[in-house]
Amino acid sequence: MLEQYRARIESARVYDVAVVSALEDAGKLSQRLGNRVLFKREDQQSVYSFKLRGAYNKIARLAPEQRARGVVTASAGNHAQGVALAARKLGIPAHIVMPRTTPALKVESVRELGGKAILHGDGFDDARAHAEQLVVEKGWTMIHPYDDPDVIAGQGTIGRELLQQCGNLDAVFVPVGGGGLIAGVAAAIKSANPRVKVIAVEPDDSTCFASAMKAGRRVVLPQVGLFADGVAVRQIGEETFRVARHLVDDTVLVSVDEICAATRDIFYDKRALPEPSGALAVAGLKRWVNEHGVRGQTLAAIISGANVNFDRLRHIAERAELGDDAEALLAVTLPERPGAYRQFMRHIGRRPVTEFNYRYAQGSPAHVFVGLKLAGGSEELDMLVAGLREQGYPVLDLRGDEMAKDHVRFMVGGRAPGLAHERLFRFEFPERPGALADFLQAIGARWNISLFHYRNHGAAYGRVLCGLQVPKKEWAECRRVFDALGYEYADETGNPAYELFLGTA
Repeated sequence: MLEQYRARIESARVYDVAVVSALEDAGKLSQRLGNRVLFKREDQQSVYSFKLRGAYNKIARLAPEQRARGVVTASAGNHAQGVALAARKLGIPAHIVMPRTTPALKVESVRELGGKAILHGDGFDDARAHAEQLVVEKGWTMIHPYDDPDVIAGQGTIGRELLQQCGNLDAVFVPVGGGGLIAGVAAAIKSANPRVKVIAVEPDDSTCFASAMKAGRRVVLPQVGLFADGVAVRQIGEETFRVARHLVDDTVLVSVDEICAATRDIFYDKRALPEPSGALAVAGLKRWVNEHGVRGQTLAAIISGANVNFDRLRHIAERAELGDDAEALLAVTLPERPGAYRQFMRHIGRRPVTEFNYRYAQGSPAHVFVGLKLAGGSEELDMLVAGLREQGYPVLDLRGDEMAKDHVRFMVGGRAPGLAHERLFRFEFPERPGALADFLQAIGARWNISLFHYRNHGAAYGRVLCGLQVPKKEWAECRRVFDALGYEYADETGNPAYELFLGTA
């Protein structure tokens, strides 16, 4: 297998459209981590992504009759642009089926490159099914985003370049979606220098490769996160898994906050702004170094793309500090008496305060939502929380509470004493026209809405926090309505942040 792929990679036709991307030192991050960190800048390709390599290699090898009929693909964006560019270069009609949740920047880029964008479904699987239907109906040739030997070989040229650019490489970190990049890079690296580690990186809410490795076979995830939309794939490819499962040395899972922190690191080092999946490998590199205590090695991370919606930067900036444990979010209960705040601030010391939210409630202790900048990461945070508790303050560490980070921090003080039967639910749904209206129509006529918070901050999915007055005998009916609606939701009625800041008590 390795020799076959090595030959495919050596003969891959990519440089008609791709360039040998730069391998750049990340000085600031190297100093912080105690290793030499290198960025493989695939975000500097003409379509701001590595995907044009595999797409062009596949399309350039089509038979004349296939070229004449045209090609079709399904993609969340970057592969789509690669196909559109390759098809234009070769004079071939290209049809791109894209989920309706695809960032507008990627849709417009496809059209500018001459491809016909067909928006269909809420995720990649819906788009792929429609593309496969069009193959049958129209006779177009499918250009798979990852599960094709020629596509894999095209992506594998990145691994070959890495070894040519750095002779003492210890490990390379590779983002994983459907697996074309990890399979190609692993094949190139391991066929030439098996000593170099190949580390797969996935978001912790989109683990198609890690789950397959654990099960020993490909599995279908019930759902995937949408923040890193470029790797939001429910099942690893058949051929990509066959290749990668024997060649990858380790897999690292990272959170959305860690991806945001990695985006900031790349910006600080290179003044570049990758998309979330583009920053994924850097987030994995940081986690792997910290978990394994690695020092003095040469580590490369593939920055795979830079097609980020500008308004998503709000969310990235907001969560970056949390991703590096550089900000603490705490709920602290203070006695309602003069001087209590001043005494509390003495215990906080000279740490910069990022948030301090409170609303007076007569006869009750003061519940304060406080944000603090940290220099010492999670160790400093743990010491701070322990110190406050030793001083008698009830403290709730909110660093892992998604509802607190997305909603409560902007809504502190919204109590409604005496409100009967209130239950609190958190919803997520794809950002598409009509999604919020459908949601409100489904629930608004049945139960009184006692709390509602919706925030569109550039993420690929909308977030709603909703309080409803639902008598206990109607709980089952309420859940049936939610299940029929089809949006992901969670009952947050028992969430401690809700009880402290928003509850009815």
